[in-house]
Amino acid sequence: MFAGTFKSSLIGLVATFAAPLGANVALAQSNPIYYPLGPAKGVYYKPDQGTARIGILVMHRTVNFLSHPACTEFSKRGFAVLCMNSRFDNNEVRVVWEQTALDVKAGVEFLKRQPGIEKVLLFGHSGGAPTMAFYQAVAENGVSFCKDPQRLTRCGDELTGLPPADGIVFADAHPGYPMTTLRGFNGSVINEETGEIDPSLDPFDPKNGYNPQGRSVYSEDFQKRYFAAQSARMNKLIDKALAIKARMTEGKYLTRDNDIFVVLMAGNPVGGPGGTGSLHVLDPHIASIMSTVRPEKLLRNDGTIETRVIASVAAPDPRSRETNRAFDTGTKVYSVNSFLSANAIRSTNSFDGIDQCSSNNSTVCAVRVIQVPQMYAAMGGANFVRDNEMTFDEAKTKDKDYVVIEGATHGFTPCTACETTKGQYSNTMKNLFDYAAKWINARF
Repeated sequence: MFAGTFKSSLIGLVATFAAPLGANVALAQSNPIYYPLGPAKGVYYKPDQGTARIGILVMHRTVNFLSHPACTEFSKRGFAVLCMNSRFDNNEVRVVWEQTALDVKAGVEFLKRQPGIEKVLLFGHSGGAPTMAFYQAVAENGVSFCKDPQRLTRCGDELTGLPPADGIVFADAHPGYPMTTLRGFNGSVINEETGEIDPSLDPFDPKNGYNPQGRSVYSEDFQKRYFAAQSARMNKLIDKALAIKARMTEGKYLTRDNDIFVVLMAGNPVGGPGGTGSLHVLDPHIASIMSTVRPEKLLRNDGTIETRVIASVAAPDPRSRETNRAFDTGTKVYSVNSFLSANAIRSTNSFDGIDQCSSNNSTVCAVRVIQVPQMYAAMGGANFVRDNEMTFDEAKTKDKDYVVIEGATHGFTPCTACETTKGQYSNTMKNLFDYAAKWINARF
């Protein structure tokens, strides 16, 4: 789904957190404490000195965030941080999207109970962005938001009365996992059972613009046809899943609750390198996706800010052709329920024809109704520069900020593969969290 540095920069940074946690753990906070939170779990980090006034909640839909870099980076800047794993950690098949809000609720309530905490903020990184945005949208607007008939799946009354947070920091936010899933589909697939493709739509055919040695270049005509084909494929899969659900309801299906739902050539199932069919990852110069549409703030490596049109420096992944057609790196294994609730979205084309509110897993749809202050930080060495700007534009709040961290990967580390000189992007982690801390302290 993302360019080549994703797996080392995100998955490695959030590797399994060892327990028990003792005083000998070398972290910014010397004694992070593990807490069971119903079906979810969390690790609480506090500053070694002083009492935190602001609590920050960090969580993703499925990824292990117990040792996410935000846990220590924020705690050493004076904040209390609760880093959580949802009830669905490392288990996409079991996901029921709307239930993630119950785990965020448990985290918000935990932080509000801690001595000294006056404000609670949400930190939404990657797929944690729609997780936090969905929660806050329901907390501010009630269950009518997530019961909207436009949605492919809807919430229940168990989400009534969620306690709202006081603000949100979005870091390289997904516009919504269904949207990134849609754009990661190989649009040339015409048979979901055999993997047969339409050669005229094959993004990995040099005749269509593919370059296995570097940046691919796709014509505008190919882009238009491919974006439409991705949407057509997604819509057919949605119809298939809905038909299965209808048969279950009628008692005409083998199982009555759920079933496995496998999608070939759909992107890396663990979000790592390769596997993607995203044109803008193969051709980073598709400007309308990989760059801002107007001058924005670029936080340079030396800590200064320059305002200009900003293009991502992300490099294409040369492994995509092979990994897209492999099982381990190109096949998405869902259930019918997890596909419909967390990974499906209606569209006419994957570029600018997306029905953002057809899914509850949509950062874009959620921020349209959220009032609290929001900060958006896109990583300049990753693939969400325009997506974050677009989400920023959609945000209803009047107190919002957008910045791009020069040369940062999706996991906030320096994009060494993007450098033209060694150490060019050496301060990405520090710059992001210094900026976020300053933004938070100025408001709360």
